[in-house]
Amino acid sequence: MPGRAQADTLSPRGFIGQLICGVDEAGRGPLAGPVVAAAVILCDGFDTKGIRDSKSLTPARRQEQRERLLDSSCLWGIGVVGHEIIDKINILQASFLAMRRAIEALGVEPEIVLVDGRHPLPGLTFKQQALVGGDKSEPCISAASIMAKTYRDQLMLEYSGLYPAYGFGKHKGYGTPEHLANLFEHGPCLIHRRTFHPVSTYYPRPKPTNDKPTA
Repeated sequence: MPGRAQADTLSPRGFIGQLICGVDEAGRGPLAGPVVAAAVILCDGFDTKGIRDSKSLTPARRQEQRERLLDSSCLWGIGVVGHEIIDKINILQASFLAMRRAIEALGVEPEIVLVDGRHPLPGLTFKQQALVGGDKSEPCISAASIMAKTYRDQLMLEYSGLYPAYGFGKHKGYGTPEHLANLFEHGPCLIHRRTFHPVSTYYPRPKPTNDKPTA
């Protein structure tokens, strides 16, 4: 049965014996590409040794832990929200949308959702708890952070083939000096986030209008 493991970690908050889903996202800060969220329910007996916040792992270690999760009976779902929606609804709301999509992709209804960060997930019908630093303290959230990060990295590698001038395979869309230099040389490509600085400087702002509303 998935999601009923790690009682030593979860028992202080009273989650023992429940179908527990961890949720986290990757890609809030980059200047290009989607934001990706993952939802993970760990299976009974899954060894969480090595399952840590994705930011604390090397790319090789992240991939190793991803393969362990994929080869297990753990349940997982991925939610992706592209750059156009990010520009339309803002990155916070896009992150929430990606998380909801990831939970829906699980195919089961969790009894409780543990969300990394201080913001509860709007529009969620399940019991939930937002945990600051949850990606470091709760194995199911750590697993979700690994799944989200590795999935997004793979997407950015694919985008690197479509837009080779920007080096997306190296920096994954983050605003590194190399990325900024390529942006200044070539201008934005189709997957750049138009509302993110300095990408936004390449697009004109809507001109204010003095038109009075008609009766």
